[in-house]
Amino acid sequence: MINTIEKLGAYNVWANDTLLQHFDGLEAGGAPIPANVLRLFSHVLNAQSIWIGRLTNTPSPVKVWQEHDLAGLRYWHEQSTGRVYRMAIEADENELHRLISYTNSVGEAFTSQVSDIFTHLPIHANYHRGQVAIQLREQGLEPVNTDYITYCRELSAAGQEAVSL
Repeated sequence: MINTIEKLGAYNVWANDTLLQHFDGLEAGGAPIPANVLRLFSHVLNAQSIWIGRLTNTPSPVKVWQEHDLAGLRYWHEQSTGRVYRMAIEADENELHRLISYTNSVGEAFTSQVSDIFTHLPIHANYHRGQVAIQLREQGLEPVNTDYITYCRELSAAGQEAVSL
């Protein structure tokens, strides 16, 4: 059986890594990362940290729209992206079906199934990575391709399956 949550989680690690490497290349070429781009990708990484807090019943160390510089993005990526992936692949059936109750950033109460959260995170991140690409292009900078199929093609070319890191 194909584990879609595992595949999407591995893809999310790759896509966030790829985007950060692209940011490094832009800065090395003398192009500072636009503030709105940093804000969008900060949100992606903040959301991952917030969901980790909800899943583990611990306080979040960040706010939903807290902004980070490039060093901060690297830090929060290291703190959250791999952890979400590991949590997803280590989750058994009971964990995947567990319901968690939480409040969102504006205080509204919700209950969600853990498997839905693990599916939501890469989809949410991809939505905002797409916004990052648009913002880069609008400011005269070349975006990087972080499409899921690009990830699969790269792994295939390397002789790996789509769940490998």
